[in-house]
Amino acid sequence: MADTSSSPAAPKLALDFKSANLYAVRVVLHSDDTDALVAALAQRMADAGSFFQNEPVVLDASRLETEIDWPRLLEALREHDLPAIGVVAEGANLAAARAAGLTPVELAAPAARPQASAAAADSAPATALSTEAAAVVATPAPAQVAPADSPAPAAAPAPAVQPQAAPAAMVVTRPLRSGQRVYARHTDLIVVGMVSQGAEVIADGNIHIYGPLRGKAMAGARGDASARIFTTQLDAELLAIAGVYRVVEDRLPATLHNRPVAISLDGESLNITPLSA
Repeated sequence: MADTSSSPAAPKLALDFKSANLYAVRVVLHSDDTDALVAALAQRMADAGSFFQNEPVVLDASRLETEIDWPRLLEALREHDLPAIGVVAEGANLAAARAAGLTPVELAAPAARPQASAAAADSAPATALSTEAAAVVATPAPAQVAPADSPAPAAAPAPAVQPQAAPAAMVVTRPLRSGQRVYARHTDLIVVGMVSQGAEVIADGNIHIYGPLRGKAMAGARGDASARIFTTQLDAELLAIAGVYRVVEDRLPATLHNRPVAISLDGESLNITPLSA
């Protein structure tokens, strides 16, 4: 007679490993003077308000050779609600950072975003034709045998290089309320609606807001200095491009306040330019 007793149930899995992407702020240390670092941190956080609050932080000390006071710097970060999750350092600084409880990490360079280029109005037909021709050249033709006395055929032109397709932009079609955050990784962000005070929009590329921008906007989050911010109604708390930021504490001039503008980066300063209708 067959054994009909049931086999014991497999034990329930207590944990599992899943892949994850973590957005972290890289804090680059330019000085080995811990007093100066703590003071600069306090000033930066005072300027930025709550923009960086509770953000995971990676400390980049790769430019420093002299050992710094890691426990004191970590305590200062905790006082500003900035949890340090890793460090980039070498030599004695790395050993001291390890002793302070930091984990060495590697900051891989992000894949470069396809760069947008402005095309002249009369160049559109030529561009479309070139693309179509390239597709034809890339299609192999049936082999043909030429007569012995016929001239040698000319070498076929090299296939044209197809342009790299830009990743699709992230599109948000709802208002963003205070406390909400949207991050467009490796692409542009388009918001159709209001970005309320206390809301944050972040993109590795450009940011387009078709509505009032009353919160915080950071474009070029991974260092793309060519990124821009566009909005149809500017009344922001904070603007940033490639790490260069401006806290908007005082009311902007009438030519900019609640007007359509474009924000771009020029060196270490942000330019705000009105957009004409």
